[in-house]
Amino acid sequence: MRAPAPSYPHAARLILILSLAPTVGLGIGRFAYSLVLPDMREQLAWSYSAAGFMNTINAAGYLVGALLASRLIERFGLAASVRWSTLACALSLALCALTGNFVVLSFARLLVGFAAAIGFVGGGALAATIAQSRPERANFLLSLFYAGPGVGILASGLIAPFVLQGFGAGSWSIVWWAMTLLSAIMTVPLMLAPLHANTAAGGIVRTQFAVMPVLIYLAAYFLFGAGYIAYMTFMIAYVRDGGGGAAAQSAFWSLIGVSAFVTPWVWGRVLALDRGGLATTIILGVNALGASLPIFGHSPLLLAISALVFGVAFFAVVGSTTAFVRFNYPPQAWPTAIAAMTIAFGIGQTLGPIVVGAITDAVGSLSFALNVSAAMLALGALLSAFQRKVPSQRRPGEGRDP
Repeated sequence: MRAPAPSYPHAARLILILSLAPTVGLGIGRFAYSLVLPDMREQLAWSYSAAGFMNTINAAGYLVGALLASRLIERFGLAASVRWSTLACALSLALCALTGNFVVLSFARLLVGFAAAIGFVGGGALAATIAQSRPERANFLLSLFYAGPGVGILASGLIAPFVLQGFGAGSWSIVWWAMTLLSAIMTVPLMLAPLHANTAAGGIVRTQFAVMPVLIYLAAYFLFGAGYIAYMTFMIAYVRDGGGGAAAQSAFWSLIGVSAFVTPWVWGRVLALDRGGLATTIILGVNALGASLPIFGHSPLLLAISALVFGVAFFAVVGSTTAFVRFNYPPQAWPTAIAAMTIAFGIGQTLGPIVVGAITDAVGSLSFALNVSAAMLALGALLSAFQRKVPSQRRPGEGRDP
């Protein structure tokens, strides 16, 4: 007989606190780099390929973290894995502020990627566990967790461009210090939250994961990883190249972050669809539409619409994947299944930045490279439409999770 699931009387509050892990690891740790990329590229004399490599190495760390996540979670438990990986993310941001050495910066980006993956996989599994204590609100509660990166994007968007403007060219290291302080503050509630660490870790075991039944879905998620990261890496440079100053850059980035807050309400019904890859197809298609809008120019209104449409779907794509896992696998397999999805995603986002950077260096057109990323997102949406439900892996007589 399975032990009763732990009770979470404040499920929404706990998941909001858990969302600080992807806020720090992804919203700040990964995406704030895009805000300082133009200044770092100019001051450190980087090519677009070198600039893209910094997000490629970050994504490589994320991929390694995803590969090891289930084993680390089994060893240390969900709560401890989330807490200590988030602290490692904050420390890696401080390392980014200390030097302009390409090798050291690469290591820092690798470390924050690795730690962010542990926090994301562990946090996603723990958020799913907490959400199950409120089955009637499970999809809404999960959406709160995946809105976390939006908080980091919004916060960094409101800070970084104006720090750069205030301190002038070459002040990218000051931005990294500001991001370190912000991350340290956000880590405190995560360290103090009552996450039922021992109970939540119990029953979590590494399980076998069959690739073939979800091969199409994994390919779609790979394309999402490759396509979205190119947009998120180079769009600030695109806005700046079009004459956008600190206010325009901040507004664009903040709109992406703000859109995360409406994600639970916009996509609640879609995320509840237990029909294979359909939810992902719908959401990823909207994401591709938002990414394609800059094709038509640098108009502030066009860019604002692009940021909002892209952002409101971007955060929900990951949520749809966790919902897919929750609908198709038993709870004890969630960490392994989420890790497998994250690996496919991680391979895509590892290749995306450096490939798009190389295309930009080769053709001399950032907009052309961004079009390639939008096409990858559209193809991912198309592929996920062909994903069917996974044959049941539940034991005979075991009830279905809502």
